[in-house]
Amino acid sequence: MNTLTRAGLGLLMTTAVASAQADEVRIGMITTLSGGGSHLGVDVRDGFMLAIDQAGRDDIEVLIQDDARRPDLAKSLSNEFMQRDEVDIMTGIIWSNLAMAVVPSVVRQGTFYLSPNAGPSALAGKMCHENYFNVAYQNDNLHGAMGAYMREQGFENPILMAPNYPAGTDALGGFKHLFDDEVADEIYTQLGQTDYAAEIARIRASDADSLFFFLPGGMGISFMKQWENSGVEMPVFGAAFSFDETIIKAVGSAAIGAMNTSQWAYDLENAANQAFVEGFREAYERTPTLYAAQGYDTARLILSALEKAHPDDQDAFREALRAADFDSVRGKFRFGPNHHPIQDIHVREVVEGEDGEPTNRLVGLAVEDIQDIYHVDCKM
Repeated sequence: MNTLTRAGLGLLMTTAVASAQADEVRIGMITTLSGGGSHLGVDVRDGFMLAIDQAGRDDIEVLIQDDARRPDLAKSLSNEFMQRDEVDIMTGIIWSNLAMAVVPSVVRQGTFYLSPNAGPSALAGKMCHENYFNVAYQNDNLHGAMGAYMREQGFENPILMAPNYPAGTDALGGFKHLFDDEVADEIYTQLGQTDYAAEIARIRASDADSLFFFLPGGMGISFMKQWENSGVEMPVFGAAFSFDETIIKAVGSAAIGAMNTSQWAYDLENAANQAFVEGFREAYERTPTLYAAQGYDTARLILSALEKAHPDDQDAFREALRAADFDSVRGKFRFGPNHHPIQDIHVREVVEGEDGEPTNRLVGLAVEDIQDIYHVDCKM
């Protein structure tokens, strides 16, 4: 893999010689590489760089910086990338509050932004932009798919929980939209919270028949460990963000039996995915997560567009991105009119793997060709 060099608060990773060529493409990645939730950013980075390495091109330079999950720092780094480094494309942000701080100004200034994770509803609707593409999902999608699945499975009174920030409100809104019925209660926690005693007590006192929660990164680890020790017996459901391979291994046995929705699974049977999983395991000696798959697909989309046009020709490059002419690791993939995916969402179950550690196993399809509801507000 490429050599990593210290550069200020972040990391500089390059696949090109130091002197930029006239037709060189510069990509600026701002992602979370330290602090809470850093494994999400690490996986996006590693998946992205695997695809760049596999392409074997010497005309692409990738500059990578750590936002430390701080909106102000992410905003500052984005300005540096555009004004000092003159990047053609930006990517990498994990958290929706950081995306809202960065993306609108980036695309207005004529730089392309491709999201490998955050998908706030505002950027899918009234704040959509022709230079903004989301390669992951709109925040509602995975949660809405679980709402549909739980309704089909006969659950009538779920209690919902998520952090109080854009992705959290989108998550519960998306769930309710496709669950399409009343819920027992909605609980909003603090972003980065680690103690869930009060929330568990509230769940215990409810008349809910199931729990759906969205707690990405370390929040999910803390909650599930406390949930196991609480003795509350209730079926647990969520989206992949709370049940990626890193999280469930940290949680341990408490994760076994939980169901989660994802647009990707490492055991999806298609040639692109099998090559990705094998390549990722060989390069990094671990099983990829959803975030790694999203980083990989984001890079592959960029590479497919670069085969047709340089970002300097904005109209041609934009059309090449819209075409999404690449083999996605998730299988079917196309963009809707607001540049957000229309894709299948699957159901996975956390099971005990052959090594005795928890792992996800593909169960089936939750929703086919899901599309966000905000595209009707997008005027492009």
